[in-house]
Amino acid sequence: MEAKTKATLESKQYLTFTLDKEIFAFEVLKVKEVLEVTRVTKVPKTPPFMTGVINLRGGVVPVIDLRIKFEMIGKDRNVDTAIIIVETEFDGETIVIGALVDGVKEVIRLDSSQIEAPPKVGMNVSGEFIENIGKKGNDFIIILSAGKVFSQKELEYVREISSTDAEAVAV
Repeated sequence: MEAKTKATLESKQYLTFTLDKEIFAFEVLKVKEVLEVTRVTKVPKTPPFMTGVINLRGGVVPVIDLRIKFEMIGKDRNVDTAIIIVETEFDGETIVIGALVDGVKEVIRLDSSQIEAPPKVGMNVSGEFIENIGKKGNDFIIILSAGKVFSQKELEYVREISSTDAEAVAV
């Protein structure tokens, strides 16, 4: 019984989603909410992976296309396409970012025995973005670090855009 309790204490929950038939995840504690794709307002002179911004209850939230960020082949949006709103820390400040994904799957719980460090080679996504690799049944889950997906320069840019008046963003 004690071993089971210890494993439960060491487990975490993850929101899983898909990109190009691969399963990815963010730790649930970093996820604020999941949205259907709404109108995204383009912002001039932004990096190619930045789809634009959305107005989320009066706040400006930059939306990043993870397919483009991870240098995957583009895909048309469909009914499964979603925006995952995640939070990350930057310079002691909470930054909110929307991550455009192919589809959201489910919330899963993984204990420490199901999580390993990412391999150094052979990944479709740069290792710098990956926190760990989870294993659930026959599936491998690429666990992303919300803070590592974006460089310091990109987070500075996101913070600058987020401070824009939400009224300037079309609803």
